[in-house]
Amino acid sequence: MEALRLQLSDEIVSGVLAPGTPLDEQELALRFGVSRTPVREAIRQLSASGLVRVRPHRGAIVALPTPEELDDMFEAMAELEALCAGLAARNMSLAKRRGLEAMHRDLRLLIREGDPLRYHERNEAFHAAIYAGSHNGYLAEITLMTRARVAPFRRAQFRTSGRLGLSYREHDLIVQAILRGDKAGASEAMRAHIDLVRDAFRSYAQAACP
Repeated sequence: MEALRLQLSDEIVSGVLAPGTPLDEQELALRFGVSRTPVREAIRQLSASGLVRVRPHRGAIVALPTPEELDDMFEAMAELEALCAGLAARNMSLAKRRGLEAMHRDLRLLIREGDPLRYHERNEAFHAAIYAGSHNGYLAEITLMTRARVAPFRRAQFRTSGRLGLSYREHDLIVQAILRGDKAGASEAMRAHIDLVRDAFRSYAQAACP
């Protein structure tokens, strides 16, 4: 079901499935060789991400956030993650800091493989470790919820040429600030990182849907 959801998500974000396109459960089940149950669950999750609109008694259609809505989502994401990074710089234990550093090194190895999907998966774990390192459970929870809405667009931006290496360098500034306990520096680096993620997605979207 996860592969199905990711494939549909990518097709929506890249414009292969245009806004307003009906999503027929039976057709999708045949296409992916599954029953209608995982298709229905994938549509439900895509609806929670704002990529699908479910109409009562009329089925689901593709629906993308407007550019203004997406900007609002990225702005909120940047501020929430900046808070998490700043608090992580202050509150993370030495062992957790070293664990974050190890995750950062792992991401560098994935750049050589040039696999955007695997990098995205490890990247999510990297960011989640920073949320947890804030030691503020409520903040971590709402940041994860916001990230779930933005995740399809964050994943897509990794297809932009050279983006994996740039992402790693942006992460390096965040990690170094956290390791030295620089709350303001970690917040600033994270906010700048998310702003660049937004810009990278815009570049990807313009290239995919000229």
